[in-house]
Amino acid sequence: MEKNNLVGKVVNSKAGRDMHRNFIVVGILNEEYVFISDGELRRIEKPKKKKVKHLNFTSTVAEEIRNKILSKNEVTNSKIKIFLQSAENGKEV
Repeated sequence: MEKNNLVGKVVNSKAGRDMHRNFIVVGILNEEYVFISDGELRRIEKPKKKKVKHLNFTSTVAEEIRNKILSKNEVTNSKIKIFLQSAENGKEV
């Protein structure tokens, strides 16, 4: 998988204290680790470093958040939180 394709993807944690929580990939460290944020417990200012093998990748992509991250614009925690809540409820943002 290409690195930039991971940014903005919605993932579900399958290991650790945050098991079964949804996050958005906000950065890539290397082949093994990514940075994830949910805008609430793990804010964009201090994202969680998580192993890729401990994540389930969904087909949902937060396009607006992805574009802001890739263009080096500021992403707010509220945008991430709102997107994840709407994705959980099955609505498109």
